[in-house]
Amino acid sequence: MRMANKTAAEKLATIQQGYTLEGATIELGAAIVDGEVHKEAQVRLPLSMMNRHGLVAGATGTGKTVTLHMMAEQLSTAGVPVFLADIKGDLSGLATAATASEKLTARTVALGQDWSGRNFPVEFLALGGDGNGIPVRATVTSFGPILLSRIMELNDTQESSLQLIFHFADQKNLELLDLKDLRSVIQFLTSAEGKAELENLGGLSKATAGVILRELVGLEAQGLEKFFGEPEFDTAELLRTAPDGRGVISCLELPTLQTKPMLFSTFLMWLLADLFEELPEAGDLDKPKLVFFLDEAHLLFNGASKAFLEAITTTVRLIRSKGVGIFFVTQTPKDVPADVLGQLANRIQHALRAFTPEDAKALKATVSTFPVSDYDLEETLTSAGIGEAVITVMNERGAPTPVALTRLRAPESVMGPSSAELVRSTVASSALLVKYGTAVDNLSAYEKLSGKAAVPTGAAAPGLPPVPASTTAYDIDAEARRIEEEILGRPSSRPAPQAPPLEVPPAPAPEPRRAGTRSSGTQHDGGGLGDLTGALGGALGGGLKSMARSLGTQLGRELMRGIFGNSSRRRR
Repeated sequence: MRMANKTAAEKLATIQQGYTLEGATIELGAAIVDGEVHKEAQVRLPLSMMNRHGLVAGATGTGKTVTLHMMAEQLSTAGVPVFLADIKGDLSGLATAATASEKLTARTVALGQDWSGRNFPVEFLALGGDGNGIPVRATVTSFGPILLSRIMELNDTQESSLQLIFHFADQKNLELLDLKDLRSVIQFLTSAEGKAELENLGGLSKATAGVILRELVGLEAQGLEKFFGEPEFDTAELLRTAPDGRGVISCLELPTLQTKPMLFSTFLMWLLADLFEELPEAGDLDKPKLVFFLDEAHLLFNGASKAFLEAITTTVRLIRSKGVGIFFVTQTPKDVPADVLGQLANRIQHALRAFTPEDAKALKATVSTFPVSDYDLEETLTSAGIGEAVITVMNERGAPTPVALTRLRAPESVMGPSSAELVRSTVASSALLVKYGTAVDNLSAYEKLSGKAAVPTGAAAPGLPPVPASTTAYDIDAEARRIEEEILGRPSSRPAPQAPPLEVPPAPAPEPRRAGTRSSGTQHDGGGLGDLTGALGGALGGGLKSMARSLGTQLGRELMRGIFGNSSRRRR
């Protein structure tokens, strides 16, 4: 709604007063009033309010990526670490100083921006080494059954069954580090040797376990097994600062996003969930510990189950108190569920298009989410230029600032990719390469069930159960045969494998914790999670309720060890 009968000077004064802030800020740009840029009316975002989360939205090509690029630079300068997902491949330019041009100088002078080309401390990451960055991996246990169900697109019943499988692995000391570990556990439960164990689980049917196995084999066929395993990425690496005090910008390279969108979005939620589990309560801070930019946010919510959406909402609501700010980057606010959108206090809305009736409906919905302003927002949002945005943020008193059409500041590093040579040399010189560069395959469920571990038979090695030398692994042919016959209901032409009996090893006595590993058990180191039981019960949804009916409240409590059912970390 537009307030009538205000002069340009009065509108300008409203903006100036609304963005006069006392503490440290992120400078966003200069206000545009009645078509003119006013560098005396600077639009800014309080650094202390960055953990109130935000939304950067707008149609394709309107400048969203440049906006988060510019914000990341200033956060780094303020000593705040930043996480970015580099979907288009052009955020690596943060590591290269930009050079001035006549056009750039004219823009920055008009904005009142004191511009100079600079590079910033960047750490290049890549999911499972799928790219040039430091490999980022997670163990299956820490990823948890809810997030894994999301990747495998399981329904609620299958998700509940997967949680039971995780519980079985926990109780039998079968570490789930990579996909072959989970596959081995399911193979055992669906085999004749595991029949008794399957029946003891109560709420898990052989048919459903077989369907999960089929989906798991499908993930492996797509090459996704390299994203799961060890060494697992310690999310505390995202909280580092450079020797000069600037925040490190962790840039996750995603060269194959289009072929693995579900994996991308779900892996980002694992990072957030893991941070939530690890970080202590921080309360209100002068600046956040980390700002997390979730680009292409619609991928996170498309087709998501109720349990998954509730878990995201819980994470966004509660991680603020840990000092972490999340900015969702997407095309329209309607890409974000209302329960999440309501928690995003800082809004940077680039231009929207209204070419279709659906576009027009989205435009009206977007306008309705802004405070009353001096702008005709429907007109403003459809006519804003590239590098301009309608902004309202939370001021230091926790109230929304006046809506301001803003011409945004220019980044000081390259708005495009850095050279491949620079990226390679940065990765090669990173201290993280030694820690995460080479995948390892430690003793876990696969080795224990298949007998392929390099452990002497007879007496157990320290902390490990005896392993019978005669046991061999079921191979992929055995999986396919069982799936075809028992799940798909048709005979298999594959020869039946001769598999020796399998015995689940007994749980060993507790062993001293090893640095650099995670627990597959259900113990938790605290961190205030007990106070969240009510919220997390909703996050786990109907799947957990059905399991509790079968297994009792004790199992229910054990499975609620993380917002997404993920395991807690052993402290490093």
